[in-house]
Amino acid sequence: MNLDEILTNTLDSNTVGQMSQTLGVSEGTTSNAIQTALPMLLAALARNSSTPNGASSLLGALDRDHDGSILDDVGGFLANYGSGDGQGILEHLFGNRVGAVQTGLSQSTGLDAGTTAQLLMMLAPIVMGALGRANQQGAIDQSNLPTVLTGATERVGGSPGTIGILSQLLDSNQDGSAVDDVMRMASGLFRK
Repeated sequence: MNLDEILTNTLDSNTVGQMSQTLGVSEGTTSNAIQTALPMLLAALARNSSTPNGASSLLGALDRDHDGSILDDVGGFLANYGSGDGQGILEHLFGNRVGAVQTGLSQSTGLDAGTTAQLLMMLAPIVMGALGRANQQGAIDQSNLPTVLTGATERVGGSPGTIGILSQLLDSNQDGSAVDDVMRMASGLFRK
């Protein structure tokens, strides 16, 4: 299975239902928010893995911490997502722009910032688990990782607009380019 198939199978109606109960919003609202947040997470991973060092760091994190086993009990993870590593993953992906990403997601989904923060903390470990599962199955390696992530971003609904929003949110020094900001973030990506 490829990455987006793993994600689609994982984020089924049962998972969306459990997430919506936890968030206190309707399943339709949760599903729409996932459709906005998921491409942003995948696009950030694609950006961060676009350099050899970034790809190597991400693959190292998958080997160490994200083997895909989280997908064997998604319900159990969601019941205790607050004690997971969602916030840490978000900080690695977005650096000091986590708040800006949460605000941007809040503005595009209509959910309050606290709810979008919860949603991202649930989704980030699931995405990493799906990536870990794809890695375990031999579907990704350092050479194809950015391509796999970019393709998955497009197939799960990422549009050029989503990528543009993400670029704006990651452009921390407001110089019109997120590349320098992403490179700075990638230099510390997933290092412990």
